Amino acid sequence: MENGESRGAKDTARTEAFSDGVFAFAITLLVLNLRDPATSGVSLSQGLIDELPAFFALGTSFITILVMWLNHHNMFSHIGRVDRRLMLRNGMLLLFVVLTPFTTSLVAGHLALPEPPDARTAAAVYSANFLFIAVAWNAVWRYCAKDRRLLQEDVTDAEASTITRQYAVAPIGSVVAIVISLVSGLASVTVVLVIAAFYAITGSHGH
Repeated sequence: MENGESRGAKDTARTEAFSDGVFAFAITLLVLNLRDPATSGVSLSQGLIDELPAFFALGTSFITILVMWLNHHNMFSHIGRVDRRLMLRNGMLLLFVVLTPFTTSLVAGHLALPEPPDARTAAAVYSANFLFIAVAWNAVWRYCAKDRRLLQEDVTDAEASTITRQYAVAPIGSVVAIVISLVSGLASVTVVLVIAAFYAITGSHGH
């Protein structure tokens, strides 16, 4: 028979494997939004130039999901076991990850230079989805870290506190992106990219 420790490790691995599949699916859906820009009646070169803001939005989403996947792996390397409440919280996080291709398609379809009014609305929805991701992400981590409920035994309190502070940046940054979207959709998407860059740098706390 398996002891509790080995069973907990297996459950954690299964949860992470399922999450990996969802991240991979979300990235695949991003690519499916690509289309031939010459079908709008302009030359291919002009069409590609016109689509640069949309490509920027798609690239931002790809990088952001990739960074989230890396940080999700790092986060679970600090988690020793899972329970039903954690799986539900992780499921809510993955729901908003899967919504990212849809919000990206909104931005890609409306972001242009000069910006139409709908570009700001699309950017607000885009940024709001990342706010929901950030809130759900913090819900997952804080549930595990509270009273060291589900953390690995060798994770120090100082290490857990550092990660908690780092994860607090995303909700604040996403709110900033939403506010900026009222003025510029392109600038709002840029803020999301900056947040991703922050976690690409600080997410090197693999365990």
